[in-house]
Amino acid sequence: MTDPRPLKGLYHFAYPCRDAEETRHFYEDILGLPLVNCMLSERVPSTGEETPYVHFFFEMSDGSYIAFFDLGGDELPAPSPNTPDWVQHFAIETDSVESVEAMRQRLAAHGVKTTPLVDHEFVRSIYFFDPNGLRLEIAARTEAPGFLEQAASEAHQTLATWNRRKHG
Repeated sequence: MTDPRPLKGLYHFAYPCRDAEETRHFYEDILGLPLVNCMLSERVPSTGEETPYVHFFFEMSDGSYIAFFDLGGDELPAPSPNTPDWVQHFAIETDSVESVEAMRQRLAAHGVKTTPLVDHEFVRSIYFFDPNGLRLEIAARTEAPGFLEQAASEAHQTLATWNRRKHG
């Protein structure tokens, strides 16, 4: 029998970085994610393009990764000119609101500015930027029993409402 949802989960999310060591320090030394793979390459396997780069991975406790490419140009990734900076972000789950607060304090001790704790009804989280301008969220689930099932039962209707509103 074929699984109706064949996509299993996040393997990795990759993002460009200005400096591999600066990024390693932030993710490994400050956030506590171990560097588990680093590959030097002279050619892009998917395109055949000849260009040197390093591709490196930090592991999260669920076995997924956040990864980066240092292309050697020492340039920050350019933000999207038509998207507010709060839209594009990478959310990382932790086990409790207390852990979110502990991470907020740890980030502050390293000079990283965060938002106060934000209550989204189903998660509580903080937001901040990494050295590359990537907005990150540290979140803990807080949904009441039945919340996710209710949200799933309303999702298509809510999207249809948005589409009618958007398209007039």
